[in-house]
Amino acid sequence: MIPLYENYLSAPLNLPIGEMARLYAGMAEEIGDDPDALELFEELMENAVRYASFRASWLLWSPAEKADRDASRSACHNSLIVKFNQLARYLKQQGQTAAWRDTLGYEEQDRCFRKRIGDFACYLVFVYGISGR
Repeated sequence: MIPLYENYLSAPLNLPIGEMARLYAGMAEEIGDDPDALELFEELMENAVRYASFRASWLLWSPAEKADRDASRSACHNSLIVKFNQLARYLKQQGQTAAWRDTLGYEEQDRCFRKRIGDFACYLVFVYGISGR
């Protein structure tokens, strides 16, 4: 079965595309042309691209391949979350709200927020992918 976006919308704590676009616009506005924020965002994007590759390949892999790569996928996801946190913390130190980070949620509150953060990373990769034409 081919996955559909509409099926994703029934998942717990999903992030509709319009909401992701709003979060990204807010993030981009807060980052602006701050060189340190841009560097942190670039590091985040490098992690997001790696994570999105794991996420997109997951449905293609056999159970054995999933078992073999699961620890690497989880480590990549953990690193991605750290990068989101670092960027938000920096922006807050610069007087920004980084409200996008709170909207993504924290896995300590609900495990599904971890998935939501991964969803948003995939959206960022989508935007970069179509912007690279």
